[in-house]
Amino acid sequence: MLCLSRRRQRFVSVTLEIIKMTENNIHKAFEAECQQEIARQGDDQKVVALARDFFNESARHKYSYHFSWMGRPIIQLPQDMMAMQEIIWQVKPDLVIECGIAHGGSIIYYASLLELQGHGEVLGIDLDIRPHNREAIESHPMAKRIQMIEGSSIDEATAQKVRAIAEGKKVILVLDSNHTHDHVLEELRLYAPLVSVGSYCVVMDTVVEDMPADFFPDRPWGHGDNPKTAVWKYLEENKDFEIDRQMQNKLLITVAPDGYLRRVR
Repeated sequence: MLCLSRRRQRFVSVTLEIIKMTENNIHKAFEAECQQEIARQGDDQKVVALARDFFNESARHKYSYHFSWMGRPIIQLPQDMMAMQEIIWQVKPDLVIECGIAHGGSIIYYASLLELQGHGEVLGIDLDIRPHNREAIESHPMAKRIQMIEGSSIDEATAQKVRAIAEGKKVILVLDSNHTHDHVLEELRLYAPLVSVGSYCVVMDTVVEDMPADFFPDRPWGHGDNPKTAVWKYLEENKDFEIDRQMQNKLLITVAPDGYLRRVR
C-alpha cells in the first residue's frame, strides 16, 4: 500500500508539472503572437495615421485632462498609464522618480502600483507644489509611499537631494515638467544616469513635435523645441539608452512617441 501511495504521489506530481509546462508554453505562444501583431500594427500606416488624427482632434478637447486616479486628476492618457503599469510590474523598482507633480494623480498612481507589489516608493519633484495639491497628496491613503521635493528639477541643490534618495536603488524615471528642449535635456543629463540597467526613463509629451504647429501659441515649447528634440539630442550624447519602439507601436495613442527609453548598458 505504501508503494502504491508513493506511485500515486509521483503520478500527481508529474501530471501537475506537465500542466504547468503546458500553461507556460501556451503563454509564451500567446506573447509571441502578440509581438508579431504589434509589429504589424506599427507598420500599418493607415492605423498609425488614424491614431495620430484621434490624438490631435481629441487634444483640442483636453482629452487627457478628463481622467483621475483614486480621486486625483492624472492628466495622462489611459494608454500611457497602462504602459507604466507594465513597466513597474516588469522592473519592480525601489524608487519611481517623477519630475512634475501638478495635481498629484500620477505619483499617486505609481504609489498605488507599488503598494500592490508591497515594495517601493515615489519621489515627486515640482517647482511649485500648490498648497491645496500638497494637502490632498499628503492626506491620501497612498501618501505613505510618496516623498516630494519643491524646487526646480534642474537646480543642482535639487539634483543632489534626488541622488541621495536614489543611491543604491533600482530606479524608474519619468520626466513631465517644463517641456522645452533645454529643460528636458538638462533633466536627462542630471537624472537619466540614476536609471537602472533594464529599467526605463519615460519622457512625456514628446508628441509636441508631431502636433499641429499652432497648437501651443502661449507656451515656450513647440516644433523644434520640445521633449522629443531633447531625447534625440541626449541619445546622440549617451548610448546607454534605446527607444522602445515596440511600446509605442503597441500603444499607438501616446503622449510619448520616442519617449520610452530603456537602459541597455
